[in-house]
Amino acid sequence: QVQLEESGGGLVQAGGSLRLSCTAPRTIFSVFIDFTMEWYRQSPGNQRELVASTVSSGSTNFADSVKGRFTVSRDNSKKRVYLHMNSLKPEDTAVYYCAANRGGRRDWGQGTQVTVSS
Repeated sequence: QVQLEESGGGLVQAGGSLRLSCTAPRTIFSVFIDFTMEWYRQSPGNQRELVASTVSSGSTNFADSVKGRFTVSRDNSKKRVYLHMNSLKPEDTAVYYCAANRGGRRDWGQGTQVTVSS
């Protein structure tokens, strides 16, 4: 099982920015680079939704709701992935989770709360 540690959540006003980090401290580099790293979010009463993903080649994907506002990057040497969130909206309020995806099998971080006030 992959251990994932997230940080960077908090309270921010609408229009502000946050950067979330997710690290896999116990995963060796040669394994980490094969992961598709994903960011999900879940707000009360809603299903967990995929927000962004990245592979080591640099390819990224984003949910339509965050395109143009969020970016995702990864530093394989640090076994870390970032979610850069700009122009935040109250509807972005959720618990954000990172996931390491290997062929459809996912290991999850503990989640970090992001709250955007209007």
